[in-house]
Amino acid sequence: MTSDFTGLTEQEAGRRLVADGPNELPSAGPRRLWQIAFEILREPMFGLLLAGGAVYVALGDLVSGAVLMAFASLSVSISIVQEIRSEKVLDALRAMTSPRALVIRDGRSRRIPGREVVRGDVVLVAEGNRIPADGVLLEARELLVDESMLTGESVAVAKRARGSEAEGEGLRPGGDNIPAVFSGSLVVRGTGVVLVLATGAATEIGRIGKSLASIDAATPRLSLETRRLVRLFAMGGLLASVAVIVTYGLLRGSWLDAALAGIAVGMAMLPEEFPLVLAVFMTMGAWRISQARVLTRRATAIETLGAATVLCTDKTGTLTRNQMTVAACVPADGSDRVQLLRWAELACVPEAFDPMDRAIAQAASVQPESRSLVRGYGLSADLLAVTQVWRLPGTARLAVAAKGAPEAIIDLCRLLPEQARAVRDMVESLGAQGIRVLGVAHGWSDEESLPNSPRGYSFQWAGLVGLADPLRPEVPVAIAECLAAGLRVVMITGDHPTTARAIAREAGLSADTVLTGQDLLGLSDTELRTRVETVGVFARILPEQKLRIVEALQARGDVVAMTGDGVNDAPSLKRADIGIAMGGRGTDVAREASSIVLLDDDFGSVVRTVRLGRRIYDNLRKAMGYIVAVHVPIAGIALLPLLTGLPLILLPVHIAFLEMIIDPACSVAFEAEHEEPDVMTRPPRAPDARLFSPSMLVASVLQGVAALLVTSLVYLLAVQRGMPEDDVRTLTFFTLVLSNLGLIVANRSFRGHPFDFLTGGNRVLLGIQVLTIAFLAATVTIPPVRRLFGFGPLHLHDAAMVALACSLLGMTLALLRWLGRRWSRTGPLQRTGRR
Repeated sequence: MTSDFTGLTEQEAGRRLVADGPNELPSAGPRRLWQIAFEILREPMFGLLLAGGAVYVALGDLVSGAVLMAFASLSVSISIVQEIRSEKVLDALRAMTSPRALVIRDGRSRRIPGREVVRGDVVLVAEGNRIPADGVLLEARELLVDESMLTGESVAVAKRARGSEAEGEGLRPGGDNIPAVFSGSLVVRGTGVVLVLATGAATEIGRIGKSLASIDAATPRLSLETRRLVRLFAMGGLLASVAVIVTYGLLRGSWLDAALAGIAVGMAMLPEEFPLVLAVFMTMGAWRISQARVLTRRATAIETLGAATVLCTDKTGTLTRNQMTVAACVPADGSDRVQLLRWAELACVPEAFDPMDRAIAQAASVQPESRSLVRGYGLSADLLAVTQVWRLPGTARLAVAAKGAPEAIIDLCRLLPEQARAVRDMVESLGAQGIRVLGVAHGWSDEESLPNSPRGYSFQWAGLVGLADPLRPEVPVAIAECLAAGLRVVMITGDHPTTARAIAREAGLSADTVLTGQDLLGLSDTELRTRVETVGVFARILPEQKLRIVEALQARGDVVAMTGDGVNDAPSLKRADIGIAMGGRGTDVAREASSIVLLDDDFGSVVRTVRLGRRIYDNLRKAMGYIVAVHVPIAGIALLPLLTGLPLILLPVHIAFLEMIIDPACSVAFEAEHEEPDVMTRPPRAPDARLFSPSMLVASVLQGVAALLVTSLVYLLAVQRGMPEDDVRTLTFFTLVLSNLGLIVANRSFRGHPFDFLTGGNRVLLGIQVLTIAFLAATVTIPPVRRLFGFGPLHLHDAAMVALACSLLGMTLALLRWLGRRWSRTGPLQRTGRR
């Protein structure tokens, strides 16, 4: 018993933690400041900024060179701070999702992070737990451990308690019936008490971890796609930059000016914001989902959420409260309710944590007694029942109690057909009320002859116990949201079909067709693939059958999200496109196999996660569209003077200023945008939909061309009027900056009303707009700043021309949006289903 162990004191555990270090596998560790800075400086944009500053210095314009260097330093500093904050957020999220261990400290059990386990700790392990460290077993009750992570052998091995003080030390993984357990292995049955002998790098898995520390994780598809886009644009920008330098130098004879012009064009055409946007959105997405009591263990899950077409959910604890109460008792003839509950309680696992066992124990109101467990028989695929054998005070024989599926108990008791039919009728009647029904049997046995299977005992029918688990109040609304969003919800449960159908109907699920585990056994993979299209409830499902259901749905082209909490759910959670584990009642292995963890075990959190995932993906596409659109007018205005021989407008300092607007706008401002009005009323996006589709590219380029035409019109009109070069640059640059703000607003919403500068609720965007306009005002009102940018004064009639041009752009962008909607109802989202 756990009361026999006192464990370490908190003070001693603290000393050992300091001496040995955390119980963690070796890792590469956090990146240092200089490493982050070096990676950021490798981005082409920063190299171009520094090169531009060097050219200014070579021309003798120290002020311009210093300002450009300052812009570069500011951009690098912002990026470094952003990277550090991102790493801290992700570290915090990883800490929250790390496995926890139940240890005995100062004679009391308490749950601590696995990294805080130390040598000498006494750890309690049970079915579904990951063993947190290497150790020796002080106690073991029918303990089976899966050590395949260490040995490659899929068959679980039995464990026993040590027989002497030294036994268990120096043993290696894979041995059967030995007293040693190892970090990372999984308890698949039974319970045990472990004395920790080694932690961290000193464990068996720690030695493997040393060779894995330098291996990088697989790069998500979004990262690969954005890198591909950046490479394509970078090659185009480099070629254009070289062409501009050669052309300008040959035609005008000034090679230093040619270098400045080439750098400006390269900066204008390089959309280096793509990786920045992806990093910010993934980090902030994980943080926002954590605010909804949901943890994202894999960033790729955020990308997949918007494409989910089927959600497979458990019933108990997910759709229901997981607060079982005994709702009905049907004793056998000649017995009463008290006797039935007494036998049902004896059939429960000692120190039970299962809600049904707890409900039965509470209803039985059993007083503590000096009984002892002699043997227990767990649930198996061929017998859906548990059996316990007890030595009770005052009795010479052993008491045997069994409970489980009524069909299994009927089989154990060998009831006559008439009796079995009456029991099944009662089960159907109770199940129709949403009550989960368990059969109960009892018997006696001599201690000398305990059979290997419960079928070896002589059982008598004790009766039926009905348990009710009320539906969570938020479930019907959440399921209605899923259905409206085109997300099909399927219940997969081990309950009786009648009970499952009743709960499904109460929750708002389709329950017209129910497929049982027995039915599923007779179906081939091809037949199952056809049946899953119409089945809304799977009942009496075995653990291995959940995996078949998930694979059958995926074979049809569905993107499957799967909820689960137990060890038996781990294969299906890992196989699903999105595994969703219960954080409160879920086992460690279920959480490790999943990509998302619900901290509150609330089905409503699943819906909130889908909603947030769709919002993240939408906003990411908006930001990408804006980035392409805004680089069209910048590149065009950089190239136009070179092609026409007219005055040069954009210098590196101007491009740097524009980047100070573009970077926060495309990352922070778009990330903060509210969800689309139809975010949960449209079908899921196609699984193979590209982040940046051809139609979206065309729409973005057309927006950019409209901004370029308006800006070029102002530029050519100013030149035609014979205005000084500084005045031409002022008008053109003002128009370009304001067009940039217009493009931001135009891309804020796919279907809403984007031109709501003040009422849209995006404070980040409002701040960017105010600061941009204030800085523009400073460039023409403060002489040193005006000279730095090469601007002339902005007269009232000039400002009116800029305002008129921007109004024309606004109307053009509105027209393009209207035409786009007429051309395709789905617009840039490409909301096509999988079929």
